[in-house]
Amino acid sequence: MRGYDKQVCETYRHAVTIIGKRWTGLILLVLMDGPFRFNELSAALRPVSDRVLSERLKELEREGIVLRKVYAETPVRVEYNLTEKGQALGPVIEALEEWGQRWVNIIEEATETK
Repeated sequence: MRGYDKQVCETYRHAVTIIGKRWTGLILLVLMDGPFRFNELSAALRPVSDRVLSERLKELEREGIVLRKVYAETPVRVEYNLTEKGQALGPVIEALEEWGQRWVNIIEEATETK
């Protein structure tokens, strides 16, 4: 059993707060495939409103997980990509995806048959 360590608890809490916000995991999953422009992300993430997508991208940028790159072109082109810190979340996101595929559907099926 793990002992209580205040620093570990705070670090864990902060990490879960970052990736646990609504739609953040899905945004990270999509960004694992490489850079996207905002409209491309918006199209890939249909259930996510543009306002929420914009908020989450800003939050992830502040955390150093997403890099927002602006190209000085006309019209201005902006791309979002994962930083090294963001790419390090790859195994976590993949593990959540695998867990969801294995267990979430089973739970949904069990509740539907009741």
